[in-house]
Amino acid sequence: MRIEADVAVIGAGIAGVSVAAELAGDHAVVLLEQESQPAYHTTGRSAAMFLESYGGPPVRALTVASRAVFDAAGPLLTPRPLLWVAPPAQFDRLEALAGSALIPVDAAEHCPVLRPGWCAAALLEPGALEIDVLGLHQHYLGSCRRSGAEIFLNAAVRGGRRDGDRWLLDTAAGPVSAAVVVNAAGAWADRVAAALGAPPLGLRPLRRTAAVARATGVDRSWPIVADVGETFYFRPEGAGVLVSPADETPSEPCDARADDLDVALALDRVNRATTLGLRSVQTAWAGLRTFAPDRIPVAGPDPAAPGLWWIAGQGGYGIQIAPELARVTAASVRGEAVPEALSVARFTGR
Repeated sequence: MRIEADVAVIGAGIAGVSVAAELAGDHAVVLLEQESQPAYHTTGRSAAMFLESYGGPPVRALTVASRAVFDAAGPLLTPRPLLWVAPPAQFDRLEALAGSALIPVDAAEHCPVLRPGWCAAALLEPGALEIDVLGLHQHYLGSCRRSGAEIFLNAAVRGGRRDGDRWLLDTAAGPVSAAVVVNAAGAWADRVAAALGAPPLGLRPLRRTAAVARATGVDRSWPIVADVGETFYFRPEGAGVLVSPADETPSEPCDARADDLDVALALDRVNRATTLGLRSVQTAWAGLRTFAPDRIPVAGPDPAAPGLWWIAGQGGYGIQIAPELARVTAASVRGEAVPEALSVARFTGR
């Protein structure tokens, strides 16, 4: 039996569930997920922060506009200042970051395990916040269900074509007919486009590794610490320390796994900058952060494929901008105007 809908959203990560929730109040929406559970890939592996200073002007505008949803949805944000640190050779990079959201500080006062000989200067973003990523995802998933959106798991899209004013999709859950298709398939978005006969954007999935290492003397009040050269970051995690080499390793769309060399690199870089002496790892994982060629998120109607919308290429910003990016994408589907300040929601992929 064919599934009929106004909108078919492909992908049940944070992009897919948020735009589906925005549209489900006034559209018949189906959400198609290729895996056996939502948020299996990047969303479920993200250690995201809410940083109003992160990214270019469109990303910052989307972040600021998203704050109201985070606040209204419950306790999804926890204060965790961000400390940017720099060795002497990278002091100029730190100066380039300086702005109203960042203040010069004595690094040792905020994180005493930093080696004085390694850290030459530091900037603090006191308003930074940790995001409860799965809490945000559940907020939108619950909204989808309450609004009547149908969610199909194990429903990979194998192909599709435009037939008159509707899309006919061949999926593992059966045929789907929809007036609009929203491609929110993350690292698989270009492959989904190809299956629909639409030109790909040249999206680049990049693997990011993280691990939790055992440590003693960890103070839960420490900020997240990132070097200005973007070669590592760390923060308290339970009784240990979450570390990352801030890697961006090109990858095919896949079930990403942590590479032992990347985990070792994270430990080495953090140990060089601190007195933590990390050796033993409790757990490690990896996810794919997918970027458009210009590293600006792509959202909006595809000019080459009538009835096809994109919400993809969010890179490292996807969680913090999800609420507003979903809202403006849904507005675009409805034919409503998008504010100039949020022009990222216009199609910029090609």
